Amino acid sequence: QVQLVESGGGLVQAGGSLRLSCAASGRTFSSYRMGWFRQAPGKEREFVAVIRRSGGGIHYSYYADSVKGRFTISRDNAESTISLQMNSLNSEDTAVYYCAAGRDGNPRTLDYDYWGQGTQVTVSS
Repeated sequence: QVQLVESGGGLVQAGGSLRLSCAASGRTFSSYRMGWFRQAPGKEREFVAVIRRSGGGIHYSYYADSVKGRFTISRDNAESTISLQMNSLNSEDTAVYYCAAGRDGNPRTLDYDYWGQGTQVTVSS
């Protein structure tokens, strides 16, 4: 069982930055791929970024095209946390952001085992 708690959301002006964090419980954190998703009002939840861990300890990360070059995902296995650094924010980034933990399946889909409650990010223009 893994419990996930997001933090760091808030209101920011367009062009600004925010850093989201997700704290995970459980002793098997390092074995999960960790993802960030978001859901805007009236829209479906969509993939933002995922970070995996290879057997060599290298953390591969992948991003949605809409955030590539602006967002950076990172993980700290010792602290059981992941972060999402978001720069150059615009109004289209306004959404509730969720972190998720999963082992199998397509990391760009909703195929994750555990989800957090979400944190609101609002970008004012």
